Amino acid sequence: MGTQAWAEIVVRDDSGRNVVLEKPARRVVTLSPHATELVFAAGGGKQIVATVTPSNYPPQALALPRVGDGVAPDPERVAAYAPDLIIGWLPSQYEALKGLNIPFFLSAPTTLASVSDNIVRLGQLLGTSGLANDQARLLSQRLEALLRPPPSAPIKVFLQVGHPARYSLNRNNLLSAVLSLCGAENVFANANAPAPLISPEGVLARAPMVILVGRPEAGTAPQQDSEARDYWKKNGLPAAQAGHVYMMNADILFRPGPRLIEAAESICTLLQQVRK
Repeated sequence: MGTQAWAEIVVRDDSGRNVVLEKPARRVVTLSPHATELVFAAGGGKQIVATVTPSNYPPQALALPRVGDGVAPDPERVAAYAPDLIIGWLPSQYEALKGLNIPFFLSAPTTLASVSDNIVRLGQLLGTSGLANDQARLLSQRLEALLRPPPSAPIKVFLQVGHPARYSLNRNNLLSAVLSLCGAENVFANANAPAPLISPEGVLARAPMVILVGRPEAGTAPQQDSEARDYWKKNGLPAAQAGHVYMMNADILFRPGPRLIEAAESICTLLQQVRK
């Protein structure tokens, strides 16, 4: 019986490096939660043999073996699962594992459109292009449906990372892109640090109209955050006094994965209601 012949697969990753496979990957290790979500979206979830501790979505990911937290991957632990493809998000992960001579795809979407593009490219590497292309097309259509002329006065939004409020985000993340898509602006967009330390005075000075809090325990759709609202009321923030303090699941908001595009729909709807 003859063996199936495969054409060489060459896909460029987000670092600009070509990833070359002789045949579709069948044993994949993912080194970030968003990479796990992207592989499942691309139709290759069953090909993941191990992942990292924070990978918790979709629910099937919870049953996967773990190779650590992914920040400082151990080559021996990764190699023990005999992967034919590793998917990470940090250049330091690639440097730590390049001695294994296992193809490494760096996934670091920097735009909302590149989330869909990542799914397409992963589908090529996994041999699941049919499913991957369909999913990417669906996400792209949902993204396009949100496009509308920018409002004359964008809604100012404070992105709060967890509670109590200590950090926000600057413009260098996809959540800021979601706000722009929804006709809003991130009040800490121009901060130098990716996750700037904030103070009540700094937030008050920027006069946000809406506060969006990312919490691990929150749901998938925006809902009132009474704890954060009471905190900001005490600090005299008008947005809190108007009741415009909402929370969403932090994993969805802060991971550059397919669920962020779905969350954009909810955020745009919320901001439209606030605008009225």
